[in-house]
Amino acid sequence: MADQRDYYEVLEVSQTASDGEISTSYRKLAIKYHPDKNPGDDEAIARFKEASEAFEVLNDSEKRQRYDRYGHAGVNGQSGSGGGFSDVEDIFSAFGDIFGDLFGGGGRGRRRVRKGRDVRCDVSLTLQEAAQGVRKTVQFQRHEPCLKCKGSGAAEGSKREKCSYCGGHGQVVQQAGIVRVQTTCPACKGEGSSIKSPCRPCRGSGHTLKKVKAEVEIPAGVDDGMQVRITGQGEPSPNGGPSGDCYCVVAILQHSLFEREGQHLICRVPITYSQAALGATLEVPTLNGPGEVEVPPGTQSGDVFRLKGQGMPDPRMVGLGDLLVQVNIEVPKKVTSEEADLLRQLAEIEHKNVAPQRKGFFDKVKEYFSPDEQEAKSPNTK
Repeated sequence: MADQRDYYEVLEVSQTASDGEISTSYRKLAIKYHPDKNPGDDEAIARFKEASEAFEVLNDSEKRQRYDRYGHAGVNGQSGSGGGFSDVEDIFSAFGDIFGDLFGGGGRGRRRVRKGRDVRCDVSLTLQEAAQGVRKTVQFQRHEPCLKCKGSGAAEGSKREKCSYCGGHGQVVQQAGIVRVQTTCPACKGEGSSIKSPCRPCRGSGHTLKKVKAEVEIPAGVDDGMQVRITGQGEPSPNGGPSGDCYCVVAILQHSLFEREGQHLICRVPITYSQAALGATLEVPTLNGPGEVEVPPGTQSGDVFRLKGQGMPDPRMVGLGDLLVQVNIEVPKKVTSEEADLLRQLAEIEHKNVAPQRKGFFDKVKEYFSPDEQEAKSPNTK
């Protein structure tokens, strides 16, 4: 679709809707626009696909978080979301159990193959790595086929047996009048088979939890909290479908010189009073090496100067941000005698009062309260 509607609007729910409310609303829309109920109706099929795309994102907690933060841009390019399903058969493949429950037949006679769960890992980057992009090795946990039973879940010398309750279909169908309702088999939990002697190491699951490593390409310009997907590195599918994905959550380490504000970098540079008053050419740091900033005469503390194109890239757009150099006039805590003389001459020219050169504050207090001065100030003095 050229202009994608808001997914919450498509499913007719609020942004605070619970998972249950989202599923319930989607089921109602799926029944209303299902192709079997609307043969030859292109409008209904389009609505059916639109609702399925919205459900795929909002029914997944991680995708929903990205959508809430970035909108359609946060989920574009991912399977089924943003770009849409290629046809209705894709939707039946993705949500076969839902359509089976509604219409019977497990998505037009097809047993649902589920994708494995997604997993998460964290990756820390320096600001320089974030600016240039980098390849990183990350470590995380996921389940892998048990080496003892080779993923079957059955103990050595035994095997999985066809579920007698559902006849190995994994689904059971109940019919009341014209309504057929298909549900997951309660005995085998949709597997179609069961285990009498489970494998001990994996307790019959067929998988064990392991630490694994993977390589991930981090694009230039990533920011704190952004996620980078490693396709197919998540949990294995429970019934032969594709594995889930691994999402690497990026954390940017604090830099000693720069602060980041979106695509822009901020660098605070101290300057002297004379540089601010007379103007100067400052050498300042950038991510690409030393740079120069022209400070004009009369510069005030806090003024900001911009170096275009010396900021950060953004993985979602073309171009670089800027480096913002903020100058702060630094007053020295100690000055040499020569510097002090020059500053006093300047103060005299400006007709400004400055601290006396020799007499201190307490000397002046002593003179003020001396008996002679007090007598001179007394109104009874003759």
